[in-house]
Amino acid sequence: MSDGDDSVLRAITDDGAFRVVVARTTSTVRGVLQAQHARGPSARPFGDLITGSVLFRETMAPNLRVQGVLKGVGGRGSLVADSHPSGMTRGLMQLPEGAEAVDTNAGALLQLMRTLPGGRINQGVVELPAGGDVSRAMMAYMQTSEQVVSMIAVGTILDGTEIMAAGGYLVQLLPEVGRGPLMIMTERLREFEDITPQLANAAFSPEWLLEQLLYGMEYTRLEERPIGFDCWCDELRLLSVLATLDRTEVEALIADGQTLEITCDYCKHEYRIAPAKLRGLLGAS
Repeated sequence: MSDGDDSVLRAITDDGAFRVVVARTTSTVRGVLQAQHARGPSARPFGDLITGSVLFRETMAPNLRVQGVLKGVGGRGSLVADSHPSGMTRGLMQLPEGAEAVDTNAGALLQLMRTLPGGRINQGVVELPAGGDVSRAMMAYMQTSEQVVSMIAVGTILDGTEIMAAGGYLVQLLPEVGRGPLMIMTERLREFEDITPQLANAAFSPEWLLEQLLYGMEYTRLEERPIGFDCWCDELRLLSVLATLDRTEVEALIADGQTLEITCDYCKHEYRIAPAKLRGLLGAS
């Protein structure tokens, strides 16, 4: 894994007190925001949501698909981060009509969902605090919905419309934590409530950030996995969706005689489905 690759790194302190997950998501966030043409006020919370969703999945559900959703104030518009166990991550921005951004200030909602085996959804919702701080909302979610005390900081650095750096950390308190280590860690993390100075450091990497967070503490590095912007759409999945249409709807599309053009909402890849392939759906029904 090269120095410039996005990755997520998990570790545990040797005293069994803390589980730590750190991530660099710069290229991932850049890819998602470029695909969604996300600029202006929505760019930073969108980037933070992507990083937060990756950290949440790696901590609470590493083998499950996790979606993080920021619902705009009054339910107007949303930002979606979709994180897959493979490390692929994609996103979706749905703007209110006539708006250029999703309002993620106080009153907006953070929803985290994980898809369980069999397709069932486990989810919870918290309200964003004043200022729309995604880090604080993530901590509130972990406390109220998961009953897990965690310290979380995510950040996205922009230069105009360019994503310069993105990443963050999640420190989870484990049942074995004692008063002494807890006081030390709490005081230590006061320096990292705003993660942007670390993200802006030329040395920034998951390994470097882990060393900064756990300076002077013994820990075991568990696993580092690559992550990146990618989409798992394909023509077969699209045809499977079209196969759920009523037979008369498919017949109408065939009778039109035109190649069906469909664009993936997430990655903007364009698919062209010829009438012959639509006829194949009728034969399979």
